[in-house]
Amino acid sequence: MRNTTCIAFFILFSFYSNHTLQGQNLEQQQAQIEQKLQALEAQRMQLLDGLEGIKLSMIQRDLVAVGLPSEPYIMHSAMALQYSEQHEQAVWVAHMILPDIIEGSVARTNDFREDPMVPTGTAVEADYFLKTMKPDSTFAYDGFGYDRGHLAPSADFRWSEKALSESYFYSNMSPQLADFNRGAWAELEGTIRGYIFNHPNSSLYVVTGPVLTDALKPIERSLNKVSVPEKFFKVVLDLDAQRAIGFIMPNEKIEFPLEHFAVTIDEVETLTGLDFFNKLDDALEAGIESQLDKEEWIPSLAQGSVEVLYQPDLPPNHFNTIVAKNYMGKKDEITVCGRVVGSRYSRTGNLWLNLDKQFPNQIFSVFIRKADLVNFSYNPKEVLEGKEVWFKGVVENFNGTPTMNVDSESNVDVRD
Repeated sequence: MRNTTCIAFFILFSFYSNHTLQGQNLEQQQAQIEQKLQALEAQRMQLLDGLEGIKLSMIQRDLVAVGLPSEPYIMHSAMALQYSEQHEQAVWVAHMILPDIIEGSVARTNDFREDPMVPTGTAVEADYFLKTMKPDSTFAYDGFGYDRGHLAPSADFRWSEKALSESYFYSNMSPQLADFNRGAWAELEGTIRGYIFNHPNSSLYVVTGPVLTDALKPIERSLNKVSVPEKFFKVVLDLDAQRAIGFIMPNEKIEFPLEHFAVTIDEVETLTGLDFFNKLDDALEAGIESQLDKEEWIPSLAQGSVEVLYQPDLPPNHFNTIVAKNYMGKKDEITVCGRVVGSRYSRTGNLWLNLDKQFPNQIFSVFIRKADLVNFSYNPKEVLEGKEVWFKGVVENFNGTPTMNVDSESNVDVRD
């Protein structure tokens, strides 16, 4: 009986001992695998850092290879620039937009600071506003009326923490009115980035800058008397597609669409005296810099929208679809000129026509009530679609869009 009991105890002891040992081994195996995973992740991060460094070096190489606009210049991790001590801002900033921005997730750093590579010193915070601490440890801001506008936008570097942070050097800032910086300028930057999303195998060469002249006035309260540009330029090159475009925009609130400011790179060179992409083959450079294919760069044009008519070409009391907005709600009868790019019947049978810009980006609409369609000897939807048409009437506000009610054929002048 005693032997049987001992055997049973031994078996039970062995079971629990083996189970405990097995449990310890599994935990050890888990720990070992977790350690290996941590080591692999550390190796992965090291490799990613190395890859980022290679990409930054390639950007520097490629910027130089296509030709920077002038010398001497300063080369940062992902952008090059020439600095003007006279105006306390860059003459130009060159950078590249890589397909990496599609997956990039680096957020704004807002670490505005002096550029240590500019030997004469750069603008500083006190050139744009004063900041004083209040008793509750918060800050009071006394602005001078201008945003610190990026020349090379930080979002173009959202794949690299280092490059994005360097975009906050004051050498990359220029005084911009808030309505401009946060409006049309931001729209332009977003449109250029959008090109990459539509062409994910492309990389873009971009050069941006203020138009600097001796006549520019400074920010009066600025510590270093930073000049306030009246205009800004941007030139963009897709070298693989041999496609390029330029933009010249005034430093003001802008109502006109981007295509209004699109120009050839030749025109930007004439205005600024700079020579962009000057290391390309002469024939290739000449061809690229003289072209102006707006539809390749501005998606709304490719999708059926058109450029607004040039106001100086129109007769007195005739206005394009941008200027017509100024008459919204004034009850004055005017003639609005544009091309019908979209039309539709509402559920109640009324006809809506959009001029120049398609829905949902419409900038001017014409409304013909169902009851008034009998006043036309033709079907307005079929006849007016795609035509340049001049409409006479009063401009009203319809949910923020300038809109004209046209009630008869006599108020419609089909121009082509």
